[in-house]
Amino acid sequence: MDSEIELVCGAFSSDAEKSAQAGKELHLLPERVYGSYKEMMRREAELPVDERMDFVSIVTPNHLHFAPAKLALENGFHVVLDKPMTFDLNEAKELEAVIEQSGKYFCLTHTYTGYPMVKEARQQVLSGKFGTIRKIYVEYPQGWLSNFLESNDNKQAAWRTDPTKSGIAGAMGDIGTHAFNLAEYVSGLKTTKLCADINIVVEGRKLDDDGAVLLKYNNGASGVLLATQVAAGEENNIKIRVYGEKGGIEWKQEDPNTLLVKWLDKPTEVWRAGTGYLSSVAAHNCRTPAGHPEGYLEAFANHYRNFALCVQAQLAGEKPKAEWLDFPGYEDGLRGMLFIEKVIESGKSDAKWISMEV
Repeated sequence: MDSEIELVCGAFSSDAEKSAQAGKELHLLPERVYGSYKEMMRREAELPVDERMDFVSIVTPNHLHFAPAKLALENGFHVVLDKPMTFDLNEAKELEAVIEQSGKYFCLTHTYTGYPMVKEARQQVLSGKFGTIRKIYVEYPQGWLSNFLESNDNKQAAWRTDPTKSGIAGAMGDIGTHAFNLAEYVSGLKTTKLCADINIVVEGRKLDDDGAVLLKYNNGASGVLLATQVAAGEENNIKIRVYGEKGGIEWKQEDPNTLLVKWLDKPTEVWRAGTGYLSSVAAHNCRTPAGHPEGYLEAFANHYRNFALCVQAQLAGEKPKAEWLDFPGYEDGLRGMLFIEKVIESGKSDAKWISMEV
């Protein structure tokens, strides 16, 4: 999208024939299309530095995140990884150590923090203009799992609701982690403890498909997180509201180019993407003039572009700009895995609050 990245190789399926066919459709050289990620890492590492891939993008089910990411880093490749970071918290801790030792860049694709107006929301909150943050509401309602789709040969539903592939959490791992990450990113705060109500609504399902969480933050603020995949009629309506002493912000994906700035003693302001009054961080992540819609794919691309610019800077022996470093990293991934573990622990416990300490 931004002419910063070129697709040069890949392992596109666990089936070697399917991988070869996908590579052909993508017009890749046959010798750069591999039958497994292990083969790809080995053979790419054998190529001269100026020919081999610079980074790998891993977009597999949760149980297949850790091994390829670890292997890539150990072979000298930067990594972009789908969320959640790993299958469980122990894998996340081990991968954190590998990343720190490698000196390579790592990006976790928490898509929603890639939106320009989410970045603007963060800049406004961190500026202190709203005073001390007191309250955070974040919600992610979906409706696609309102029925037992995993019995109908639906691959997405099957692995996302399978504890051997998804891990200990369903909705909370799949979309709850997005809501959790969004709240901490925009507010700049860290969750210190939580109290969760976790539900399996659809009969026969093995993992949670609905839940609500009370949150406490490190400045004394409180929050509420809702994540459900059984809100029939909802698509991907993630939304956040953050309130301080003097005012606050509201953003939702259904109108991603708009940020509402609310005040205690004056009318609400409507801030728009692509305008000249945005912060440098938000402006850097806008591609089109005001009024021309940007959306989900552009938010994804912002993470990839910023990551690519940082990788290019490292290859050139240069220091990346501050705006380029604004993408989710392994710290976000580790906190996401901690959230999953603690929210399920809380949901199964009679205790009111569970600490978020590692």
